[in-house]
Parts: sequence; structure tokens; C-alpha cells
Amino acid sequence: MTTARKQLISLTDTPYYHCISRCVRRAFLCGEDKNTGQNFDHRKGWVEEKLLSLTQVFAIDVCAYAVMSNHTHTVLYIDEDTAKGWSTKEVLERWHQCFSN
Repeated sequence: MTTARKQLISLTDTPYYHCISRCVRRAFLCGEDKNTGQNFDHRKGWVEEKLLSLTQVFAIDVCAYAVMSNHTHTVLYIDEDTAKGWSTKEVLERWHQCFSN
């Protein structure tokens, strides 16, 4: 059974987290598709660009990352003090930057 994130994350213990995200159904995000021979390495740039742009919206810094063929690794720092300084309006504006399209 899975555990809720609010029970996994403890900023009093550490503000640094190693996060992993894997593609489902053995799919490949990047690299060469062995079935079609098509190469998807150009997607690594997309993932990197989006990841780094999100640091401008959230109170999270990217310490390290790796975009692999079927998964990503990120080491993140959660800047709790910065987030606590945001007004409700600023939180809404930041949310809108991510989800307005």
C-alpha cells in the first residue's frame, strides 16, 4: 500500500529529496525505440527545460538531475522560508503560471 506524501516528507528532518519518475508500461521517454528505430533523444532537452523553468515558479531548487531513457532522477531542495513568505495572491499567480494553458 502506498504512503501519502505528507507522511513521507519531513522538512524538519531534511529539505533535500531524491525523486524518481518512471515511464509506465515499459515505455521510453528518450533514446531509441527498438520496435520502430525512432530516436527520441530530443525529448531530454524538453524535460530539462521544463524542470529548470519550474524552479522559477515553485520554492524548489534543483540540485542535480538526470534524464534517462525511461525515467528521471532529481535531487531537490525545498525552500520552505521562501514559500512561507508568499502571499495568497502570489501563490495563485505562481499556480496560474503552470496551469493557465
